[in-house]
Amino acid sequence: MSQAIDRRGFLFGASVAGFGVLCQGRNGWAGGVGPNEVIQIACVGVGGKGRSDADNAANHGRIVALCDVDEQRLDAAAAKYKDAKRFVDFRELYDALGSKFDAVTVSTPDHTHAPAAVRAMRLGKHVYCQKPLTHSVWEARLMRETARKHGVCTQMGNQGTANPGLRRGVEVVQAGAIGEVREAHVWTNRPFKYWKQAPDIVARPTEVQEVPPYLHWTLFLGPAADRPYNKVYHPHDWRGWWDFGTGSLGDMACHTTNLVFKSLKLGQPTRISAHSGEINPETYPAWATITYEFPARDGLPPVKLTWYEGAKDGKRNLPDAKLFPAGFNPSDSGSLMIGSKGQMYSPSDYGSEQKLWPEERFRDYKDPKPTLPRITGGKGDDDNQKLEWFQAIREGKPGIAQSNFDYASVLTESMLLGNVAVRSGEAVDYNPETGEVNNSSTAAGYLKSHFRKGWEL
Repeated sequence: MSQAIDRRGFLFGASVAGFGVLCQGRNGWAGGVGPNEVIQIACVGVGGKGRSDADNAANHGRIVALCDVDEQRLDAAAAKYKDAKRFVDFRELYDALGSKFDAVTVSTPDHTHAPAAVRAMRLGKHVYCQKPLTHSVWEARLMRETARKHGVCTQMGNQGTANPGLRRGVEVVQAGAIGEVREAHVWTNRPFKYWKQAPDIVARPTEVQEVPPYLHWTLFLGPAADRPYNKVYHPHDWRGWWDFGTGSLGDMACHTTNLVFKSLKLGQPTRISAHSGEINPETYPAWATITYEFPARDGLPPVKLTWYEGAKDGKRNLPDAKLFPAGFNPSDSGSLMIGSKGQMYSPSDYGSEQKLWPEERFRDYKDPKPTLPRITGGKGDDDNQKLEWFQAIREGKPGIAQSNFDYASVLTESMLLGNVAVRSGEAVDYNPETGEVNNSSTAAGYLKSHFRKGWEL
């Protein structure tokens, strides 16, 4: 029988290694929030993905505060959660209501994830933060250290982690079905049809536009350097700009590499190299191919993982067709692990579906006994991931949340090193112990984002 997590049962699988401390509750006691207490939630960023994050969090607790730099989005959320206090600056929210809530959802643009989440954790608040966890490699390490120091329960919003299909895939690989894996390939359909960056936009707009009356532009900028407002940044296409987003890699790798990362127990890579389209100072390039080299770990062999994004010469940047069966047309986004006994192909962003190749070898394959818990009781992956986070809070056990910051920060740190290699134009030799680049001062300069005065961490 598979293990299950539901609202009443509190049946959990093995916790993630590295989390020996218990969560701190609203009143500072080490057992988390009391079993009969309603968990009080503050939501930072309530438009776009923040809307569903707030709605799902409300299924398991009470929303007491809402924050967004866009008052149109704030108004829409406030109409639904009428008793919640309204804020446009999360720093003011924390100052005003610091003793009135237990947990925070952070669903802002990438460059304000760490400023909002780290401040909350330093107040002893549990944090659910959207993917990618941070805007920079340095911030990812800070998030991990802060969560550990304060013993809070955390979860990153790569909701596919909660899908039973992904957990099944992890179990199949770890049971040895495809043998030793030394090579993996992951690709995405971003940024096509989703946002603009190079080659469509390679410089800042020159047109001066008036800031809409509902938008607090300086708060949107947050830690980023000052620049004039333009509608190309807000509310959506910030993802393609170096100062605000993390491009296709940041947007999707925490989803699409998740199956590979969990299955192979990957840590940080030690060498990262990249080829890409032309680099400009403002937006991400039109395409990139990034290779990560992971060392041997826990008795597993070294792994080379290659990431593909964008379009080159008018054609999608995809893995070599020779990696797939003859005539096979791979999905828009997906992953492929190549093992000594076979291959696992996933045609989905979340890794929730898998095929084992060659088909004739695995026609009668039976899944191994489940080793990871299955979540039930929520309304789909997104809600189930919130449910898992809330149960971690109630039990005072951070490891219950399978995408807690101990795991999610390593995934984010590793993937964002790809952007460092792309932007620097150099192969990066990385020291996972120190978080330093050993061979390039140029690349080292891209490990940490800029922080404007008043937003430092």
